[in-house]
Amino acid sequence: MNAARTEEPTGTAAIRRNGGSRRRKLLALPVALCVTALTAAACGSSASEQAGSHAESCVDTAGPTIKVGSLNSLSGTMAISEVTVRDSIRLAVDQINAAGGVLGKQIELVGEDGASEPTVFAEKAEKLISSDCVAAVFGGWTSSSRKAMLPVFEDRNALLYYPVQYEGLESSANIFYTGATTNQQIVPALDYLTGRGVKSLYLVGSDYVFPQTANRIIKAYAQANGIEIEGEDYTPLGSTDFSTVINKVRAADADAVFNTLNGDSNVAFFREYRNVGLTAQDMPVVSVSIAEEEIGGIGVGNIAGQLTAWNYYQTVDSPANNSFVKDYKAKYGAAKPTSDPMEAAYTSVYLWKNTVEKAQSFAVEDVQKAAGGVSFEAPEGTVTINGENNHITKTARIGEIRPDGLIYTVWDSGEAIEPDPYLAGYPWAEGLGG
Repeated sequence: MNAARTEEPTGTAAIRRNGGSRRRKLLALPVALCVTALTAAACGSSASEQAGSHAESCVDTAGPTIKVGSLNSLSGTMAISEVTVRDSIRLAVDQINAAGGVLGKQIELVGEDGASEPTVFAEKAEKLISSDCVAAVFGGWTSSSRKAMLPVFEDRNALLYYPVQYEGLESSANIFYTGATTNQQIVPALDYLTGRGVKSLYLVGSDYVFPQTANRIIKAYAQANGIEIEGEDYTPLGSTDFSTVINKVRAADADAVFNTLNGDSNVAFFREYRNVGLTAQDMPVVSVSIAEEEIGGIGVGNIAGQLTAWNYYQTVDSPANNSFVKDYKAKYGAAKPTSDPMEAAYTSVYLWKNTVEKAQSFAVEDVQKAAGGVSFEAPEGTVTINGENNHITKTARIGEIRPDGLIYTVWDSGEAIEPDPYLAGYPWAEGLGG
């Protein structure tokens, strides 16, 4: 199950052929509903529509500096994942400043703590936009945090660069999504499993937007591809007791587990998984929110041999990634690994810079108009902004966690996949965005 394979699983060619071919627009929702109904499939408008009230910007472009914000959980259950994302944003800013800045201006980074709470993310986003007068904000992790911030950015007509893979079914003119959407991560992971004979899955996730919506998509895929769903469990973010869930997983005896847990709950999950004798050989777990940084907290002995689905690993062998890894370790320590969300956040700062320079302007409307087709030679490979939906092209990678604590690619898509956030190119996904 975990041996390195390079052949393309059934359906991946269709991902490239159909991804991004057309879009579905979400039904308009009131702003208050978008903030409070965090379990809805999606909030926000199509990226091709100008969102928000076009509030007057307070961004100051007269001086030698330009402010941008970083908004990450530096405390709470998500800090295990988000602190290093903040660090990679700082690395990109420092590199750009050392090379002369953006349009001749040095970047001043204003940092805030989202504290793992969606309402705090919304409050801090408002502060960064209205009080600190930043030109763009980089950050967020959970979909609940993104959905809480979305109406703030639309109302204030400001820009958020969101760096984490998510459940799709959303696009906004005020958000650039630099992590994977569903057809760039979850669908390739399911294709990988299907190509290796998996006929049954058990779904485990945190109890919020991303896992719930992702699992609706997984169940639609499963129904269309003859896969049995043997069980489905959700636990609150920060949960540490997984004895009941793991016993249910063991009793179900599925071919594999699809894991959408987030944050430090993964520590308790994988420790209990190993405690009851479940192994990657007997019942592999495919995780979509565990990267190199989390492996140390989980304990490599508890998770070695398990699989992940991402677009980047520290072990990607390319000149751009070798430089990124070297620079990150030089700044933060040789023992500090790099990971997919960190790389996507780092990439997002450069995409903003490249878009501003193409537009020759920091103004939101000018950046939005210039964004389509903007590229960056990222550590994961060349990425390009899709101007129709504000997502970027991504190479899908399945990785195996090895005893050295790193993740090694066992399969990749061979080329970057066009983003298809509404899964318009997949007949089995009809109706999921409604």
